[in-house]
Amino acid sequence: MSRRCELTGKGPMTGNNVSHANNKTRRRFLPNLQDVSLQSDVLGRSFKFRISSAALRTVDHRGGLDAFMAKAKDVELSDAALKVKKEINKAMAAV
Repeated sequence: MSRRCELTGKGPMTGNNVSHANNKTRRRFLPNLQDVSLQSDVLGRSFKFRISSAALRTVDHRGGLDAFMAKAKDVELSDAALKVKKEINKAMAAV
């Protein structure tokens, strides 16, 4: 399982640990990933994703999973999230 957010594509970054003596050693900054279930209002069901906490706040800010997927870029989404986005777009077009 990769350490990458399924909705935003945010992944690990690298940098330095810098000590008081100014010694520099390489380190990784890992995203804060959480396993969550997000509810789709249009489809009436929930989907499980592994997303960052920042992405969860963004989903809430935009008004839910359906509104987030409407604005999300296909390049940033994982394969599972792309399938959900296509299902949501298809259901919105039918309504």
